[in-house]
Amino acid sequence: MIDGSHALPIAKQAKALNISRGSVYYPPRPASAADLAIMRRMDELHLDFPFAGSRILRDLLNADGVEVGRRHIATLMKRMGIEAIYRKPNTSKPVAGHKIYPYLLRKTKVVRPDHVWAELA
Repeated sequence: MIDGSHALPIAKQAKALNISRGSVYYPPRPASAADLAIMRRMDELHLDFPFAGSRILRDLLNADGVEVGRRHIATLMKRMGIEAIYRKPNTSKPVAGHKIYPYLLRKTKVVRPDHVWAELA
């Protein structure tokens, strides 16, 4: 994709391909063997406990004898593409019986100071 010997600079080639220059200059490092072993165990634990987030997985791994921190677990979870299954907030649905007040200033043009004001209770 990116050719260092091309007449077009690498920065412009990266911009044309819509990728960051950092990914061109610094190729990604492969995961270490220790991280691969941790990720393998995390995958097994995630299948057993799909609701477990980084804190619970950290505790489960520490119980297995693997000393690892919560933030490293969260980073590995992002790399693996797994996330805890939990109830998400359901804020977009209106509650039955909740009164929706009309917006009274929708077609009003505010043209001078103190044209529109409200008293704070």
